[in-house]
This record gives sequence, C-alpha cells and structure tokens, in this order.
Amino acid sequence: MSAYSLKDIHVNCREKYPVKNLWLKHKDFLRLELCTGEDSLNGFIEESGLHRPGLAMAGFTSVYSSHQIQVVGHTEWNYLESLGSEKRREIFSNLSQFHSPLWVITHEQKPHQELLDMCNAQGTPIFCTPLYTFEFANIVQRILEDFFAPYAVIHASLVDVYGVGMLYIGESNVGKSECVLDLVERGHRLVADDVVHISHIGNSIIGRANPMVKHHMEIRGVGIIDIRSMFGIHAVRKTKKIEVIVELQQWDRHTTYDRTGLSSSLEEIMGVKIPHILIPVLPGKNLTVISEVIAMNSLMKMDGMDTASSFNELLLRRIKEKAKGNKDDYMDDSIFNGNAYE
Repeated sequence: MSAYSLKDIHVNCREKYPVKNLWLKHKDFLRLELCTGEDSLNGFIEESGLHRPGLAMAGFTSVYSSHQIQVVGHTEWNYLESLGSEKRREIFSNLSQFHSPLWVITHEQKPHQELLDMCNAQGTPIFCTPLYTFEFANIVQRILEDFFAPYAVIHASLVDVYGVGMLYIGESNVGKSECVLDLVERGHRLVADDVVHISHIGNSIIGRANPMVKHHMEIRGVGIIDIRSMFGIHAVRKTKKIEVIVELQQWDRHTTYDRTGLSSSLEEIMGVKIPHILIPVLPGKNLTVISEVIAMNSLMKMDGMDTASSFNELLLRRIKEKAKGNKDDYMDDSIFNGNAYE
C-alpha cells in the first residue's frame, strides 16, 4: 500500500502575463519591432489564446475575443488595405470600445495609421514581425500555455530513462537521489532532484528543475554536486513529460507488492492519470536495473506489447486445454534436436 500521495499537492495558477515580459524576453527570437511608445508595454495578457479579428473588422463583434492578443495576418492586412482610409477609420472607431492587451502585425507589414491612432489613444502596444502568422502564433501559444498552465512544486526526483520520464517519489532518506545518481552514471539523463516543478500542459504533466537548484544534487555524506559539470551536458535535460511514477518504499512485511503486473495502478496528478509502481527497498536490491526494466517495459506497453497480459492469456489457454484432457506438452521438443547442445 502506498504511503505517499500526490493527490493533495497545492496547485497554483498564474493570472497575468506582462506584455513587457514578452517584449524583453522574446523580442529577438520573435523578431519583434515596437510600433508604439514604450509606455504602452505596461499592460497584461490574461489568456493564452490568440485571435484574428477579421470578422470584427467586418462589423461582427458579438463574439469578438478582444481580451486576447489580436493578430493581423496577410489576409486581414490586405482587407484593410482594400478599404481606404475613411472605412478603416470607421472600423477602428467601432473597435475602440474594446480593449485588447496587444496587437501584432505579421508578414513584415506595417500597421495602418488608423490602427496606430486607436492603439495610441488606448495605450495598447503594437508589434510588427516578419514571421508568418501561423509561425508566430504557434510560438507565442506555447509561451503563453506554459505560463498559464497549472503548476505545483513537489518533493521528488525526475530522470529520463531510455526516453521515459520517471518520477521518483517516497519518504526522505529512502534512496531516491542515490538511485537517480546511479542512473546518470549509467548514461541516463537527470531533469531534477529533490525539488521538481510540474505543470499541466495539454494532456501531459511536464517536469523541470527548480530554476535556482537546476541540475545540482545533494548526496548525504558527500554534499552538493553539479551533475552537468561532473558528467557533461548529455547527462541532463531541462524538461521531460512524466510517464511513470516510481515510489520507493522501505520494505514492509505487511504490505502486498505486485508480483504479476496485471493490476496496473494509476496515480492522478492535476487530473492526469499516470502509471504508478511501488518498489520495496531492501539492502542489496539493485534499484537501477529495476528502473531500467520499468522503463523498457513501459516502452513495450506504449508499443502495444503487454507481457503480463500475454503470459496470463497463455497460461489460461493451457489450463483450459488441460481441463479438456489434452496432453500438457510443456517440454520444448527443439531441445532434442541434434544441434541443441552445440
């Protein structure tokens, strides 16, 4: 029985993303140009979605998502270009009753004067970028989804074993860090030790290290070590999807541990169910090899190969055959082949 639960972790949510952060942190990567004054950067983005205001420009504002970033792509820009100054002034006079956190003009195009006038009057920033609309939208969507995603901080260790994100949980001093260190020494990759920041993004739980701790690790009796400096850049990674939860527990004679793999256990984290495996810790038990087996078995299941279920089906077929009176030929005739001992 598990004594360590992730169900009651404290989940946090961010509510406002400063427009200035998008400008300062990502302006070079997104190739942004600010078309309004710097004092227009004091607003906040409150939702991860982006909106293309073509219908609103055409006069249909009943479902206008004005609270999102407004993206003027090639189609919207050419529509405005075709109308003439008077009509554009009418459009943006109508849209001035709404307040958006940011307008972005893509495809290396410049904002029309009427849009500039509206945004300057509202104190709303306008960015221009040479990126294509979908390219810009995909990048910014990921930035905002990551920021607004529900997140929590848990006491655990996260390591990439054969491409499988394995989260190690358990009481203090059970041996999580030592197990992870051994995995790193065998060529696997550390994401975080002791403190793991997790976020619910899409249908996945993504883990990463504490920004201050990064890839440092505490080993009792040794002290703080830097995994990246000691083992190289290939021994660490910044983020990883959590695909298996491995709970290490001091062996308890009164606890029944799974011996067949047929009864799969799931742990729910922020609404996402993840396979949970409880491993008893005993002196001399090779947790590293067991971890590698767990990872490889998980990969096989992802590929549609469930060894425990397949073996159980085979066993049930043999039992049915024996019940019918069929001979139980458990000996493999191939060993009597003349070449069997060569």
